[in-house]
Amino acid sequence: MKKLLKALQRCAVLGAAALAIVSLQPVNASAAPAPVVGGTRAAQGEFPFMVRLSMGCGGALYTQQIVLTAAHCVNGSGNNTSITATAGVVDLQSTSGRVQVRSTKVLQAPGYNGTGKDWALIKLAQPINLPTLKIATTSQYNTGDFTIAGWGDTRENGSGSRYLLKATVPFVNDATCKGYGGLYSGLVSSEEICAGFERGGVDTCQGDSGGPMFRKDNAGAWIQVGIVSWGDGCARPKAPGVYTEVSTFASAIASAAASL
Repeated sequence: MKKLLKALQRCAVLGAAALAIVSLQPVNASAAPAPVVGGTRAAQGEFPFMVRLSMGCGGALYTQQIVLTAAHCVNGSGNNTSITATAGVVDLQSTSGRVQVRSTKVLQAPGYNGTGKDWALIKLAQPINLPTLKIATTSQYNTGDFTIAGWGDTRENGSGSRYLLKATVPFVNDATCKGYGGLYSGLVSSEEICAGFERGGVDTCQGDSGGPMFRKDNAGAWIQVGIVSWGDGCARPKAPGVYTEVSTFASAIASAAASL
């Protein structure tokens, strides 16, 4: 739901979780379809940890048998065999190299009530033999430029992408993010992190919920710092994307994964 929730979160119970990169123009419900701006197709194998979930969300392989996604993408915790995880492809219509595995269990963040704590784990019936994405355990990497990727809507109120799209967005500090007012006044600073351009134009959108926001660590390896959560529309000026601050929940996520 992402982006239009808090009005709409960026998943796909109301939308979806992939990359919405929209043209720079005033955005409203009646805006004409805009071409993709600022984003490009990811190459096959570029982000092998990316997962597309059948409920219309994204995710990343936390382990080869556990997907890290957003809490708002799932309905509570417990046994669950209704979700299919697709991995190994950038083109959702390609069968070459595609791996599809059903879920067995879901663990939604304890205490999740729609604000903050927007993370969840999905255990798969069998491991997916692809690289995993490590998560940040400290706030060290919660700054700089981040990579976002997904199969979500390519414009606000649009439709999802067949191909995995990627883009780069800059960190927005909490004071600036809250200063945009409206929905952003309710930012949970200790649990959420903002990223995007003041002018808008590049963003995640519906269908990208649950997907990772990541960057390179000091060793040059990808590390996840955020989970696509919500925002005010998609790629609007002064309306950055809001992401679950992974480092805040790193120990809780590790404990939850061990319990699965």
